Amino acid sequence: MIKSKKSLSFRALVVGFGSMLALAIPAYAQTAMPGSIKIENAYTRATVPGQQVAGGFMKIENKGSTADQLLSASSPVAGEVQLHEMVMEGNVMRMRQLKDIPVPASGAVELKPGGLHLMFMNIKTPLAVGETVPVKLKFAKAGEVEVKMPVNAMGAGAMKH
Repeated sequence: MIKSKKSLSFRALVVGFGSMLALAIPAYAQTAMPGSIKIENAYTRATVPGQQVAGGFMKIENKGSTADQLLSASSPVAGEVQLHEMVMEGNVMRMRQLKDIPVPASGAVELKPGGLHLMFMNIKTPLAVGETVPVKLKFAKAGEVEVKMPVNAMGAGAMKH
């Protein structure tokens, strides 16, 4: 009887540890998939001391048959996260805040430098290469989605704000 209790306890420990590991692995991935919304290749870029803003980029894929909208985003690393787009007005590239970002049914939208993106405002501490930034995305239909965005090195094509 004691032997089977130990065996049962060991099995419960292994199953419990496996469950925790399964939950921990997606937390550090660049991909999240809640319901019909799939987030891929999410990232942000490193900042320098005193830099108050940074962009956030990703591909948002809607596998569902109903359109959705990204309504807002938030992160503990920033005082505010806004939805933005870059647009040409004459010969000048301008950035403007958006109320939402449509995600078409059975389609995708890409948040990338020079186009649609997240704008981290009032960054609390510099973002360092190798860190991850937790971001909560709020969709009209899919609800809240948490994403961990790796911080990549600054490089060519960086948005200038």
